[in-house]
Amino acid sequence: MHATLATTARPAPRIYRWRVVDIIIAAVVGVASGVIFWAWGLAWTPLSAALTFLGPGASGLLSGGWLFAGVLGGLIVRKPGAALFTEIVAGVVEMLIGNEWGFTNFIWAAIEGLGAEIAFAILLYRVWNLGAALLSGAIAGLSTGVMDTTFTSLAALDVGQKSLYFVTSIISGVVIAGILSWLAVRGLAATGALNRFAAGRRARIVDDGDEADSVASVASGGHGSAA
Repeated sequence: MHATLATTARPAPRIYRWRVVDIIIAAVVGVASGVIFWAWGLAWTPLSAALTFLGPGASGLLSGGWLFAGVLGGLIVRKPGAALFTEIVAGVVEMLIGNEWGFTNFIWAAIEGLGAEIAFAILLYRVWNLGAALLSGAIAGLSTGVMDTTFTSLAALDVGQKSLYFVTSIISGVVIAGILSWLAVRGLAATGALNRFAAGRRARIVDDGDEADSVASVASGGHGSAA
């Protein structure tokens, strides 16, 4: 009786210490994302021009192309700092390949990665479901909205267009960085590529998002059945 109570009451251990494999996969995701960032930068001019009929603020719809690395890295590694680290690596790679923004790639990546990281921190690094991905993408989108409308030519826009840019950046963060990253993790998990990570050890991402509760439920399932 006492042994059973002790077993069910003990919380499932949560390991936040980074493993070597965590660092490697976060770096790989960051590098691959950085190449995509660079390519997205090449496409930005024609794509933003195509959105001019909606006003300059509509170009925020493209922001998510630079935000997904942090969300994706966070969902895969599931350790504090993973979102920030992955987004920064992506920004540095984009900067090293070379484009018109230079060192500002690193600055923006750090702020956007911090935005993505804040979402997972708010959820205490316990929730990794679609909702967490959407929140991470939204805050990352908000962060780029603040940066772009404060430190770029977008600062000269009127309040209406700035507001539009904020809204479209958040939408883009939710859709491109949030939904697509979540789907990417599910797809990778299904192939077995993430078997060394919590994101891939289960057949699917548990939609309630609380991995600790899920593990505890599995661990105590035998006692419940016996009862």
